[in-house]
Amino acid sequence: MPMIKRFIKGDHPQEECGVFGVINVHNVSEVMYYGLHALQHRGQEGAGIVTYHDDDFYSTKGQGLVTEVFNEDIISKLIGTQAIGHVRYSTSGGSRIENIQPFLFRHGSGDFALCHNGNLVNSKELKISLEREGSIFQTTSDTEIFAHLIKKDDQKDRIEAIKRALNKIDGAFAFLALTKDKLYIMRDKNSLRPLSLGKLNNGYVVSSETCAIDIVGATFVRDILPGEILTIDRNNHMTQDFYAEKTYNNMCAMEYIYFSRPDSVLEGVNVHASRKEAGRILAKEAFVDADIVVGVPDSSISASIGYSEESKIPNEMGLIKNKYVGRTFIRPSQAMREKGVKMKLAPLKSIVNDKRVVLVDDSIVRGTTSKKIIALLKEAGAKEVHMRVASPPITHPCFYGVDTSTYEELIAAKKTQEDLQEHIGADSLHFLSLTGLHQAVSKEKMCVSCFTGKYPTYLYQDIEDANKSKKF
Repeated sequence: MPMIKRFIKGDHPQEECGVFGVINVHNVSEVMYYGLHALQHRGQEGAGIVTYHDDDFYSTKGQGLVTEVFNEDIISKLIGTQAIGHVRYSTSGGSRIENIQPFLFRHGSGDFALCHNGNLVNSKELKISLEREGSIFQTTSDTEIFAHLIKKDDQKDRIEAIKRALNKIDGAFAFLALTKDKLYIMRDKNSLRPLSLGKLNNGYVVSSETCAIDIVGATFVRDILPGEILTIDRNNHMTQDFYAEKTYNNMCAMEYIYFSRPDSVLEGVNVHASRKEAGRILAKEAFVDADIVVGVPDSSISASIGYSEESKIPNEMGLIKNKYVGRTFIRPSQAMREKGVKMKLAPLKSIVNDKRVVLVDDSIVRGTTSKKIIALLKEAGAKEVHMRVASPPITHPCFYGVDTSTYEELIAAKKTQEDLQEHIGADSLHFLSLTGLHQAVSKEKMCVSCFTGKYPTYLYQDIEDANKSKKF
């Protein structure tokens, strides 16, 4: 029987992927490798790189982590001075090998490679329309839909074809397209997904997060603007276009809460600083008398520091994370599945024993992990466990590239706060207010649709699919 690769969902939302691009840099494959490695937290199911050199494209992609897909021999064969790359977590299209990006398209008007971070909410309608017009799809990824839209209108002016294609799609996206002489950088008009530009020696890099720009030794230049199409050619000439007249600042709030690395800066806001401030505000909103504060590693550590500093309650490392069990390559038995949280997190008994614990986490999605962590802490001797969540309750599905697309997955959509507290076994439970979230990020405008149900785009078929799961 062949080995089955499975990916276990936890109690946090998962982001779809990350993109990284380089132009006019000599050691391009090495830069790409380290750039994608810095974005590994955005996707662990697959990775790929496409480079261009001497009238040809060179491509390698595969399932697994960046370190599993690429080695020194493979990297040495990805020659050129320009490239795009991708790390994938599948929320739409599945984790099939053919869905791993970047995609390479051969076309009479010129070959190009394409990769994408986000989700198109009108993908089904567009695919049906394109198939009726003769398009044949090789994958189930949203990215290929965009490529078909470009190809059908790409006989003369590519930038105009890109504009027309972008105006036909809706949702959250950051696209990178590579041709023989240009790198096209595109961000959706709502700026839901982050995308930043950096300068490296005599060339440029572009990344889903600034942490990757820093890792490769580049200097941050600026964020790509909402609705912007930035074109960089082999002479470093830049051309700025916009595909939409009306643009909006609606960065996904979960980028600050959970998705992005703490050392990234998103539209001028450091992620660690915003999470720490969220913890401070949470301590003001929901103080509880306790002995220690414990953050759920890793993304909640910043918030636990803030909670501790504001409340004057000592911050302790009460949970240890095993960083090597993110994926499993065998089908687990029910007994082993129930031990999944113990494989990932272990309580420090000497720290939590006989203590009143404030447990700080960044979010609750399904409630399963929170329940098990609280049970672990109490088994380790904690007298009380008070749950504090550094985000508002997630009560509505996300359709923009996060794997919470149905109400059925969201425990806060089905239970009151009191019922949820009882369900997870906490002695008390409080969430950060929406006002507190905005204060922590220092932004009035963000996409907070998963907390409010007010979406920045029309949702086409997705809201119907979500409502089918709303049985409560």
